[in-house]
Amino acid sequence: MAISSTEQGPEEAGAQPAEAATTTKNNRSDAATTAAVVGIVAVGALLFEATLIPGMVLGVGAMLVPKVLPRLGEGLQPAFLATVRGAYKAGTSARDAFAGAKEHVHHARARQ
Repeated sequence: MAISSTEQGPEEAGAQPAEAATTTKNNRSDAATTAAVVGIVAVGALLFEATLIPGMVLGVGAMLVPKVLPRLGEGLQPAFLATVRGAYKAGTSARDAFAGAKEHVHHARARQ
């Protein structure tokens, strides 16, 4: 038996857009909280022991890799493909140029 939108409560009928907005706000809030905590810990480490900073930077980087890597991969894919195509074309051109030079040398030796 299907329930129409009029039989649903107000929280069920409009839950989808509100959940998406809440999730976005929560993600931003989590990021701001994480940044604040990292900043406070960095200041504390700087005050007490400056040699801890490189380890903390590596830890924060390791924490961000799973979030950043997919976006980074999407952004770098066109550049990677263009590099591969360019390298292939350069290799083909170099091979053709080398073959032409080899043929030229072969003909020059044959004339002597």
